[in-house]
Amino acid sequence: MLHIIKELAKNYKEEFIGIRRHLHANPELSYQEFETSAFVQNKLKEFGIAPKVIATTGVTAMIEGKNPGKRIIALRADMDALPIQENSTQPYISKNKGVMHACGHDVHTTCLLGASKILMETRDQWEGTVKLVFQPGEEKNPGGASLMIRDGVLENPVPQKMIALHVNPALEVGEFSFREGMAMASADEIYISINAKGGHAAAPQYTADPILIASHIIIGLQQIISRNNVPTNPSVLSITAIHGGNTTNVIPSEVKLMGTFRAMDEKWRFDAHKLIKNLVEQIAISMGAVAEVTIDVGYPFVFNDPVVTRQVVKLATEFAGKENVSETEMRMGAEDFAYYSQIVPATFFRLGTGNKKREITAIVHTPIFDVDEDAIEQGMGMMAWLATSL
Repeated sequence: MLHIIKELAKNYKEEFIGIRRHLHANPELSYQEFETSAFVQNKLKEFGIAPKVIATTGVTAMIEGKNPGKRIIALRADMDALPIQENSTQPYISKNKGVMHACGHDVHTTCLLGASKILMETRDQWEGTVKLVFQPGEEKNPGGASLMIRDGVLENPVPQKMIALHVNPALEVGEFSFREGMAMASADEIYISINAKGGHAAAPQYTADPILIASHIIIGLQQIISRNNVPTNPSVLSITAIHGGNTTNVIPSEVKLMGTFRAMDEKWRFDAHKLIKNLVEQIAISMGAVAEVTIDVGYPFVFNDPVVTRQVVKLATEFAGKENVSETEMRMGAEDFAYYSQIVPATFFRLGTGNKKREITAIVHTPIFDVDEDAIEQGMGMMAWLATSL
């Protein structure tokens, strides 16, 4: 079966590179993936697969092999792009100004479409049912995964295992990496509004100066991590934006801060939320201001089921060779695949898309990000192999 899948992936490589280029040239932002969704639906129909639309732009479908009820495996891909202006000379550069597939979701969608075609053509040679999950909105709260789950993507039938991949430009094409247990952090958005008496910059004694107060709050927030969290428990708190004032001689009456909080432990995560709110409010009060804190609770942490992950690593080694399988480092980045991994035994792994010799090394979420398209063959082949063999 492995030989058949690898041969089909090789044969379909150019076709699906073309699909990837179409998707890359026509990116859509989170929850606006209407054309992408329609494209995916049409491709599935071409392959003889009946798609179903859920969560507005999400697409799901099932491929039945022999003995459909014996095992249920779900494969997931995300479809949304980022609000980034692409800087590229490639012919498939984004046609949509200010929107770019800078995180490889075009590759993810292509790999799942490719796996779908392979699975459909080999369905008389494997057992069980494969559920396809093409989701919207991975890049933006509340996360398309949560909406897909809300609308029943993990029901009728219930998957026994779930798999997803993500591009990694730090890995060379042909390489894959995996990690058991905690793999990626939870991610919450912090919004702070500080209101205090403003006035003339030459007479600060008549003001409470919310810019100065904001400075104390930013420094104080770092002590939430350093003096309340166990040092061995990974966690990050970063203030990433400050907005206040618009001229040199006026102290404003309002300053707004934004940032992110990441954690690998759910108890610490929500304990920290209370500490953040208390610290901000108390510093503001002590300095004559009023502060409002809003924490937009985002994705939980990604947990790779150890049993499933070990099974996947064994199969990946058969597919790619031991020398091309490594361990993924723990990351403080976030992924809404976490929602699935909290419900279904799952694993989330990395697909090598880099090529140092060809200078394809740019990291994700940058205007110059691109992939070595040989990864398409590897990704769709691996997804199909895991779906038939887990």
